[in-house]
Amino acid sequence: MSFLKSATIKFALPVLGLFTLTSCTQDLNGPTQASFSEEVDSLSYSLGYLYGQQFNPAGYEDFDYTNFVAGFQRGVVGDSSELSEEEMMNAVQALQFKLEKMTADQMTNQAAQNRQEAEAFLAENGQRPEVTTTESGLQFEVLEEGTGDSPAATDEVEVHYSGTLLDGRKFDSSYDRGQTVTFPLNGVIAGWTEGVQYMKEGAKYKFYIPADLGYGDNPRPGGIIEPGSMLIFEVELIDVK
Repeated sequence: MSFLKSATIKFALPVLGLFTLTSCTQDLNGPTQASFSEEVDSLSYSLGYLYGQQFNPAGYEDFDYTNFVAGFQRGVVGDSSELSEEEMMNAVQALQFKLEKMTADQMTNQAAQNRQEAEAFLAENGQRPEVTTTESGLQFEVLEEGTGDSPAATDEVEVHYSGTLLDGRKFDSSYDRGQTVTFPLNGVIAGWTEGVQYMKEGAKYKFYIPADLGYGDNPRPGGIIEPGSMLIFEVELIDVK
């Protein structure tokens, strides 16, 4: 469930594959014409091409492909390096630190933009008479009233839900999986823990969850939820355990 609480990039040479090339000292617009007279030629070219697709170094506008190829060739055949292991480690670590800073800066800027958009939306959304805004900043509207029990934060609840971003993109849905979900209410994001306690069994609510009640500026990596994202959930409370 993507709304559950989130539980480093380790140093490795494959970090080079994270880059995006902006420019370099060599002209790569005119690639060398390859020859495929033997099977090994095709294999060699294929491996080189596939590696090249993943290797897009960003952050070093003066990246030196001549030295890259020289180091690659020595490494492949097992020759000793012209740099010490410490020198190589320091060079790649410096690059990794630079990339991490670039990533952190991008996330900070992205979070600020998403928070600004969410703030504007919530300010307008809160003016709607059917929307309730709580002291924490959570907003909700009642889609269907329930008649059963309301849960405490320490209860387990069974729910159906669908989660979308402010732009309408869906990031999770128990409806799509065709199966309800049961979990402890105090084991999910704060917006859920607070909001579902307002519900009674059988109710269906729509929650507008600011980033600080969701994943903040550190969402789970690899998903579509960005730093500072507001989350919108439609939740149906099936049962309080």
